[in-house]
Amino acid sequence: MSEAVKTTIVNQRTGESCIRIDHPSGMPIFVWEKPGYKSSYAVFATKYGSIDNIFDIGGQRTEVPAGIAHYLEHKLFENEDCDAFAQYAKTGASANAYTSFDRTAYLFSCTGDIRPSLKILLNFVQDPYFTAETVAKEQGIIAQEIQMCNDSPARCVLYNLLEAMYHLHPIKIDIAGTLESIAEITPELLYGCYNQFYNLRNMALAVAGNVTADQVLEIADKLLKPAGEFKLERAVIAEPPEVVKARVEQAMPVAAPLFYLGFKYPAAGNACVEATPMAAAAVLLELLAGKSSALYARLMAEGLINPSFGSEFFDGPGYGVWLFAGESRDPDAVAAAVHQEIAQLRRDGIDEELFAEARNALYGRMTASLNDVENCGDILISDYFYGREPFGYLDAAAALTVNDVAAMLAENLYPEQASLSIIKPIGND
Repeated sequence: MSEAVKTTIVNQRTGESCIRIDHPSGMPIFVWEKPGYKSSYAVFATKYGSIDNIFDIGGQRTEVPAGIAHYLEHKLFENEDCDAFAQYAKTGASANAYTSFDRTAYLFSCTGDIRPSLKILLNFVQDPYFTAETVAKEQGIIAQEIQMCNDSPARCVLYNLLEAMYHLHPIKIDIAGTLESIAEITPELLYGCYNQFYNLRNMALAVAGNVTADQVLEIADKLLKPAGEFKLERAVIAEPPEVVKARVEQAMPVAAPLFYLGFKYPAAGNACVEATPMAAAAVLLELLAGKSSALYARLMAEGLINPSFGSEFFDGPGYGVWLFAGESRDPDAVAAAVHQEIAQLRRDGIDEELFAEARNALYGRMTASLNDVENCGDILISDYFYGREPFGYLDAAAALTVNDVAAMLAENLYPEQASLSIIKPIGND
C-alpha cells in the first residue's frame, strides 16, 4: 500500500478536477483524469532552466557555464544501453523535451495504455549517463544549434531585446548558452548540476487524459527514488528597474523589418506573478493591442503592421516582459503608436464595456483550452512551479475587475521601462 496522500481539487466554475498526490519520494504528482478521451499526456519537469547558471547552496554562491540546463536535457535521453527515443518507438508514444528560462521538461503523448511510456519517462530522467566522449560529441551538436540560432532573425530580435533590457539577470543569455560557455562543460559539471537540480523535491510530474491516478501511482511507487534534502536556492539578482538602452538594431537577410517592443516588468526578488495580476496583464494587452482594439485597426489601415502583429506578457523568477511584436516597414512608428495608446488609456481610463468583452474572451479561451490534454498537463506544471493553485488562473480571470487592470496599468508600461529591438533588411537604411 502506497504511503502517498491524495487530494482532489475541484473547480466549481467548470466542474473540472485534478488529483494531487504527495508522494513519499518527496515529489508532487498531479493527475487530471479525463474519462472518454483517447489520448494521454505526461510531463516530468524540474525547476531548472537557463537562468540557473548562478545559484546558492547553504549560502555559498555558485556559478557554472551558461547552457548547462539545456545540455543536460539533450544528454539525459541517452543512457549506457540505448536512448529513450528508441524505447518510446516501441510503445508508439510521441516524445519530446524542452528547456526554458526557468524549467526543463520531458514529455510524451500517447493513446492506449499510458503505463509503458510512463515507465520510460521516469526511468531515463532519473538515470544520467555522461562520459567525456559523449559530452564532447554533444558539444559539436549544440554548437551547430547555437550557430543556427545566431542566424535566425526571429531568435536574434528577441535576444537583442533582452540584452537591451537587462543589466544582470541571466534571462539576457541564450537558453542554449554560447560557443564559449558550452566549451567549458564537462561530465563532472553535468553530474554536479544534475545532482543538485534533479532532486525530486525540486521536480513535479503532471499527467492528463485517458489515465487514472491509481495507474500513475502504481508506476510512481515502483520507480521514484526517495529524495534527499534539497538545499539549493535560486540566486536573487539585483536587477536595476531601468533598461540598458532604449533601442537596438541589427541588419540580417529579411524581406521586411522585424521588431520587438518590450517593457520591463518590475519583478521583486524571485517571485512570480500571481494569478490575478497575470489575468490583468492578459486583459490589458487585449485592450491595448488585441485584434479588436482601435490601435490594431488603425495600424492595419495605415499599412504599418500585418496579421503577424501580436502581444504577450511572460514572467518567471525575477523577470517579466511585456512584448509587442511583428513585421513593419516602420517599426519606430509602430512603437510610437503603442506608447501613445498606453498614454491615452492612462488619461481616459478603461471603458467598462470593452473591459468586460476582453475579460470574457480571455475566460472563454481558457475554458476551451481545457479540452486539450497537453495544455492541461502544462497548466498543472506551470501553476505549481509558479506558486499558483490549480485552476487559480481560471478563477482569477473570471473574477477580474476593471480596478485590477487599472492597477496593472498604473505600475507598468512606462517609456523608461521600454526597449525596441529591430532586425532590418541588409542594405536598408
